[in-house]
Amino acid sequence: MEVKMSKKILVIGGAGYVGSALVPKLLDAGHYVRVLDTFWFGDGVFNDWILKNSRTSINRLGFVKGDIRNCDLEQAMRDVDCVIHLACISNDPSFELNRDLGRSINYDAFLKVIIAAQESKIGRFIFASSSSVYGVKNTPNVTEDMCLEPLTDYSKYKAFCEMELQMIPTEKLPWVIIRPATVCGYAPRMRLDLSVNILTMAALTKGKIMVFGGSQIRPNIHIEDMTDLYVRLVNEEDDRIIGRTFNAGGSNLSIETIAELVKKIIEQCMAKKIEIEKVPTWDLRSYHVSSAKIERQLGWQTIRDVPDAVVHLMKAFNAGLIPNPDDPKYSNIKTMKVLKIQ
Repeated sequence: MEVKMSKKILVIGGAGYVGSALVPKLLDAGHYVRVLDTFWFGDGVFNDWILKNSRTSINRLGFVKGDIRNCDLEQAMRDVDCVIHLACISNDPSFELNRDLGRSINYDAFLKVIIAAQESKIGRFIFASSSSVYGVKNTPNVTEDMCLEPLTDYSKYKAFCEMELQMIPTEKLPWVIIRPATVCGYAPRMRLDLSVNILTMAALTKGKIMVFGGSQIRPNIHIEDMTDLYVRLVNEEDDRIIGRTFNAGGSNLSIETIAELVKKIIEQCMAKKIEIEKVPTWDLRSYHVSSAKIERQLGWQTIRDVPDAVVHLMKAFNAGLIPNPDDPKYSNIKTMKVLKIQ
């Protein structure tokens, strides 16, 4: 992967699901990377990359174990050119478990992060928001200029963070906001509480997929596409991204369609019969997100799709990389319960 210029990058939440796939790519591109994370989900997510690389490469990777609510953020940002902010309590059930915790990390601590970033004179601040900030829309394509109508605490605080960033002049903090679709596929810090990942793992381990509702349309993005985009944003020209907000997604598919794709792929590849059972649900939220803006302005588009993510997960499972899918570490809410995080 060609790199225009080596940067010193702080990835906040770098040991999470997306971060665990992103950090090795940044290192392979020649950057120096510092990971700031609580490591609630384990501290060995980069072991495979470390084993495969030379001492010279390994020396470009550093770690700060800390909680953004109370750690020394300016020290963590010392000599850093770019911050990629991924840290958050993810998904709605986690907020229902402890709403105060969600606010303290996803919003209150974010305010501290952006203050520290300004004082540290960070040259580029990349914020991972969420396409869920749009809420329910009836329009066939949800674009970046539409109003935000978040329905949950998770999406509400993402929207609040966006508004805080947008009030900062880009001369003081050169920022860009990305609104990713739901990420899918395998990563070293695996999550099995996301739609495509849930359905695929159910098919592989139980031979049965439970579909709650099914008509809900959700945007998806393969984790490899998502992380490729972040790598690109590190060195993208300022006038193409700074002060702008972009959706980032691939296919917009119904849950029922995803289930059918999973069934077809697993049955064909593993000669295994998969059953689909539909269950009624009140949650029929749908939104069809357009990524036309980022394609138009940056020429970026996804090169992988949901079937690729299903195959990605299947290969990882068959290779023993997800040894016990019921392990609480693969679920945010289960881990929070086990660790009694406050």
